[in-house]
Amino acid sequence: MSIADLSAGEIMSLIETAVSLKKKNTNSRELAERSLALIFEKPSLRTRISFDIAMWQLGGHVVYLSPEEVGIGSRESVRDVAHVLSRYVSGIAARTFSHRTLTEMAEYATIPVINALSDEEHPCQALADLMTIYEVKGGIKGVTLAYVGDGNNVANSLLFMAARVGMNFRIASPAGYGIHEGILARAEEMAGASGSKIICTSDPQEVTESADVIYTDVWTSMGQEAERDERRKVFAGFQVTPSMLSKANPDSIFMHPLPAHHGEEVADGVLYSPNSEVFRQAENRLHVQKALLLVLLSSRG
Repeated sequence: MSIADLSAGEIMSLIETAVSLKKKNTNSRELAERSLALIFEKPSLRTRISFDIAMWQLGGHVVYLSPEEVGIGSRESVRDVAHVLSRYVSGIAARTFSHRTLTEMAEYATIPVINALSDEEHPCQALADLMTIYEVKGGIKGVTLAYVGDGNNVANSLLFMAARVGMNFRIASPAGYGIHEGILARAEEMAGASGSKIICTSDPQEVTESADVIYTDVWTSMGQEAERDERRKVFAGFQVTPSMLSKANPDSIFMHPLPAHHGEEVADGVLYSPNSEVFRQAENRLHVQKALLLVLLSSRG
């Protein structure tokens, strides 16, 4: 359900497995006769394709269930869906609007349930992000990640991840759009054990100064379309620009989970600049999810 469900050791074990799988670049039969149900309430490119290809490369099978097919919570209750799918498949990856839908599904399912995105967290994205940083930087010790933008589900998972593994995390968001107090309090508790330093501010220049990673996400997430015009005004000073990137360390990298709104949260051209690792990020969704599926659906775990 959350990056916080994993220990630092479990996170790093997944990353190391993912890196190994990427280097091998070979298919296997480790999940032969295993199946994964994808339940998606939201549109997807990377999440759907990466889970589907991951299962295929491991010898497994995927069943995709669109919102119209399931009608989860309306046509059929979450509890009933969880019970039925537990009789058919080996695991569930669900991409939902409400985090409560996921927790209820996990409560009643007798098979693993993976958070493929909810309004509270995006843990699979955070794992791919950490893998990308690990590959580019050669490790995570002493790395400082600066996040500029909305304190959304992606930011929550990045914060938990950084706090858990000892990476420094800074976030700059407009007043009222930062990390929620409950999330922050939990992350600070983890940071106390790992040595991670957390900074929350409304000044993008403060967080990007001498940072190793500059990260941003859309200002308006799915389900917030009615707020788009207002959010554009509020976030106007939070666009990641070449000037902002120049404040970071010379070997810093730029990251974005995609899809991106060019000219909005990120200036035109930044996504394709030499320091951008955005498309490596996207690729790494495949590899970390293969590692995760091996742990959850095979005898490895």
